[in-house]
Amino acid sequence: MRTGDDYKAALQDGREIWLEGERVADVTADPRLAGTVASIAALYDHQRDPANAELLVSRARDGREVPTTFIEPTSADDLARRTEAACSSLEQTGGTMGRGPDFMNVHMTALASGADTFAKGGAEYGARVRAYYERMSAEGLCLTHVLANPQTDRSKQVHEVPQDTAARVVEERSDGIVIRGARMIGTLAPFSDEVAVFPSTYLTMREEAKAYAYAFAIPVATPGLRFICRPALAPPVDVGVPADFPLSNRYDEMDAVAIFDDVLVPWDRVFVHGDPVTANGIFTETGASHHLSHYGCARLLTKCDFLLGVALRIAKAIGIEGFDHVQTKIAELMTTGDLIRACLRASEADCIPGPDGTVVPNPEPIWVVRMMTPTLYPRMVEILQLLGASGFMSAPSAAELDGPVAADVERYYQGAAISSGERVELFRLAWELTCSGFAGRQVLYERFGGGDPWRLALGRFRAHPRRERAMALVAPFLSAESAAAIEGAGV
Repeated sequence: MRTGDDYKAALQDGREIWLEGERVADVTADPRLAGTVASIAALYDHQRDPANAELLVSRARDGREVPTTFIEPTSADDLARRTEAACSSLEQTGGTMGRGPDFMNVHMTALASGADTFAKGGAEYGARVRAYYERMSAEGLCLTHVLANPQTDRSKQVHEVPQDTAARVVEERSDGIVIRGARMIGTLAPFSDEVAVFPSTYLTMREEAKAYAYAFAIPVATPGLRFICRPALAPPVDVGVPADFPLSNRYDEMDAVAIFDDVLVPWDRVFVHGDPVTANGIFTETGASHHLSHYGCARLLTKCDFLLGVALRIAKAIGIEGFDHVQTKIAELMTTGDLIRACLRASEADCIPGPDGTVVPNPEPIWVVRMMTPTLYPRMVEILQLLGASGFMSAPSAAELDGPVAADVERYYQGAAISSGERVELFRLAWELTCSGFAGRQVLYERFGGGDPWRLALGRFRAHPRRERAMALVAPFLSAESAAAIEGAGV
């Protein structure tokens, strides 16, 4: 099992990461990134801790010991065990890291189980996916992925936008394919060993689309590959006050655009090439989309419980837990968690057959969470805002606790049940979850992390499994003529 120190050493590989106008010399030492590096390293050490081995270490099909999030589930119990293991790691970050290493563990494992989908383009492609999974699980690699094309002109198909904006194959060589252009959005890119590049949008069956029909994985430090990051969400730890940014200084997983400047991808790392049919079916045919959504439910549940804990502590800290309106708001948070937990468990208990003898989480309960997350999560944040109110805006910097006005802070910032220092610490944490740049990014992530809500709703409307049954329930209450006329009309 990989150690945290092993992980940090692997990041010192000359990768090209651009942040706030300069190239990062060393992501492990840069004060804007080092906190997140340390947090991910701690996840590896948590996984390696002998006290956690029974849960976090399992056997792969070939008998190897691997992290539990790499198991290929063959039963509902396997899915539940994987969820428990994932939550053990997610709890270390309060569920705030949507793309921690376990996410891509689940991603690549599902694709490997469905290797036959890749083999449609040639047996070698399926074998490569399988071999990559085995290597990734053996070495404990941390991956990012880039799925979407740049938002150049979303009214056009990918092959219709200006060339060399969306990443495409520009050359096929004896030693691999050459990629030029950009892909987004590489969450966790500065902190990852490798980047997986897969299609997420539907490709038309046109000759021009073949250059965009590919899938591969390469090291972040590959020559010609660079990443341009958004600004950091907290000031560098050597400039700001770290205690004022308890989440963004440790769990800002960063988002970046990947630029491929004629990057050579060796053949042994190519999983799809020039095959729109296979590219379009990767996530549905392998069941990967359901596995990823299942993991997303576990993460959201952990995050919901974390917000609930903050809400309960705030209520106690300032003496409002006895108010009826406060209790009803907190009960709403509790119910939200109960809903997510029920859907997660139902998806496991009612799992369906998957590729190569595996099982896939039942997508129907997961759909409920995917559809509701864009409204559920902002509402959770709003409840915290309503509970803390102006207390969030008035919370001083932690530096004031030992500064010239420390006596004022001690007197005027105390809570009903806690000291001023404890209250400042709690409210700075709550600020990060509700009002900071970190909080805004979290809301945006939850709105779109499971897919475009508009497209999800369209898909749900058109493919809902109980449409016909619902119509049939009404038919006995109508004349035969009316029922038949209605059923024959519409979309």
